[in-house]
Amino acid sequence: MHRLPINEKITGEVLAKSVFNEEGKLLLQAGTKISKNHLQVLHEANISEVYVEDDNYCLISLPDSYYKYTYNHAKQILEKRIDCRYLMPSASNPKVRDTIYRLMEEILCDKGIISILASMKWVDEYTFEHSIHVCMLSLIMGIGVGYNIRRLKDLGIGAILHDIGKLRIPENILKKPAKLTDEEFEEIKKHTIYGYGILKQNKNISMISAFIAIGHHERYDGSGYPMHLKHENIHECARIVAVADVFDALTTDRVYRKKMKLNEAIEYITDFSSNYFDRKIVNAFVSYLPLYQVGTGVILNTGERGLVANANKDMPTRPVVKIMYNKNGKRLKKNYKIDLTKKSNVLIEGVCDL
Repeated sequence: MHRLPINEKITGEVLAKSVFNEEGKLLLQAGTKISKNHLQVLHEANISEVYVEDDNYCLISLPDSYYKYTYNHAKQILEKRIDCRYLMPSASNPKVRDTIYRLMEEILCDKGIISILASMKWVDEYTFEHSIHVCMLSLIMGIGVGYNIRRLKDLGIGAILHDIGKLRIPENILKKPAKLTDEEFEEIKKHTIYGYGILKQNKNISMISAFIAIGHHERYDGSGYPMHLKHENIHECARIVAVADVFDALTTDRVYRKKMKLNEAIEYITDFSSNYFDRKIVNAFVSYLPLYQVGTGVILNTGERGLVANANKDMPTRPVVKIMYNKNGKRLKKNYKIDLTKKSNVLIEGVCDL
């Protein structure tokens, strides 16, 4: 898409984004072919610019320097996340780390993709950063389920562009700090269809990436959108991105809610894996997250502190903990173990030094 000033030269152009007045009232719907009468409506509403479609209508016209800035910012996010032990594979798994870094580098070096990311960043900073996080998390799961390099690249491109359809969502809805109305939520849901339409028209992007755009909000039990698909009817790559998308959303601060703690987000993902998500993919995800490795110091909601003695692969937020300090902070003469899988009321509050 291109941003153009309101004048007679845009007569006949097709709106890429809906136009709203200052009160939020819809003036012209996306897809409208602009007429002279429409120009009058826009002038009366003091609208000075609109977005129109072109052969690359997913893109916004931006200066070349902005693309370079976007690339550098994306690299900074990548390097920060690659070193974050809570969101990326640990140093004990260099093969996974190196594979992800190499794939991300290759994806970000694609001028077409970085142009799209620049457009996302210009419209919404959160969507831009979220897209990079989701890409990295998706690649972890792709490696976990055994994808080859070619499939991993298709997965990575689809993941980093999964929200591209949001470029066609009105900004007053996309950036609304309060709860959306039912009508606004229905508009937001259309980003999956818009994204599919954008990606399937790009001959340089695999249809797998387009399937990710339309399918990342589908849920394993059929409760998702836009088509209410179930189980294997949802493309496996879309099932992967669905997990990454929800996990990153839960662990990121938003204007309308605080982020979840890491263990709470993982518990949410694992608890709903049989309904919302593919269990095989969830298992691949949590197996690579060094959440509570053996020897990690933890504090429980009871106030007690101890070390992780044994990890639990099926329930990574509930390991076996060797209690070393009581709730008053006093060192115990005799340590004892608690299996958190058998103590549903006892939770890990956080990581600590002992």
